[in-house]
Amino acid sequence: MSPETATAPGSPEDLTVWDARERFLDECRMDSTEATVRSYANRLARFCEWCDEREIERVDELSGWLLDEYRRSLTEDAPVTVKGKMMAVKQLLAYLERIDAVDDLEDKVPIPQLSAADEQSEKKLAPEDGIRLVDFYRDSVEFRASPRHALLEVLWFTGCRMSGALALDLDDYESDTGTLRFVNRPDSGTRLKNGNNGERPVGIPTEVVQVLDEYVARERIDKRDDHGRKPLFSCRQGRPSDTTIRAWAYLGTQPCLYQRCPHDRNRETCKYRRRNYASQCPSSRSPHQIRTGSITWQLNCGIPIEEVAERVNSSPDVIRRHYDVATGDQRLEERRRKYLGNLSLSDGGNDEN
Repeated sequence: MSPETATAPGSPEDLTVWDARERFLDECRMDSTEATVRSYANRLARFCEWCDEREIERVDELSGWLLDEYRRSLTEDAPVTVKGKMMAVKQLLAYLERIDAVDDLEDKVPIPQLSAADEQSEKKLAPEDGIRLVDFYRDSVEFRASPRHALLEVLWFTGCRMSGALALDLDDYESDTGTLRFVNRPDSGTRLKNGNNGERPVGIPTEVVQVLDEYVARERIDKRDDHGRKPLFSCRQGRPSDTTIRAWAYLGTQPCLYQRCPHDRNRETCKYRRRNYASQCPSSRSPHQIRTGSITWQLNCGIPIEEVAERVNSSPDVIRRHYDVATGDQRLEERRRKYLGNLSLSDGGNDEN
């Protein structure tokens, strides 16, 4: 059975697996961003397809054994991917328990325990590459203050999520104070990842303000979105879709912009320079990977992890486990070496008298 053939059940026990997925997604839409809903939809589609392959039609046919069998079917996926898929199933079953469609299944979902290395996303916009890109755009006659440049400045210097960048209105940018205000507006189409808890002002450097001022004055398309709001990042249709924002990020982070292609491809003929293929470039980066690199870079700059967490709307623990992909040597060189003088006995470090 597929989503197209799912029918309304007569009682909770009659729910098909696909019915359950759709009801769960409907509930998610009440308090989650569209990106989060799509993530659940994709992860749970694989689970539903697996159930179809084994002729498991209704949710009351599920068992701890079958849940373990599903986990075992994911052996070709990366550990972090397996955990994400199983967590989605666990949350689906928690919802089904709440509506009395299943009994005591949530706790039977096997969630793999990951090492710190597995939990962190290794693919990111490396700090040195991020700075080279920013420098390139700022010095470029052709690309300075373009939408891609303005987006990169915001993503890199705030570490915000894509949903945060999309949610920014023109009035959320305060040039005179160097502030971007992230505001949750679910009723008019822009929900922040953490809802009202994601609301915050974030300060930006003077150089970023200069770029955004130029972008607003020269490059920004003066269009309102479907709710009559003026988005900071705009396109001919009004507020861009997340697909458009991703395309700007992928196209805007390709290293062949400022150096020879590291993959020995001809920039003039390379298909990765086209919007529909930009994500396939091995060196292009998504908004999330820019965020990951930004968090590492902000920590390397000496900003306390608690302050970084406030800026990027996360927590120190989540940053340590998922975002901070600096190596041990990087942590020593960039963050801790400056404190070594405090340990020197010859400089008064041992001051016992």
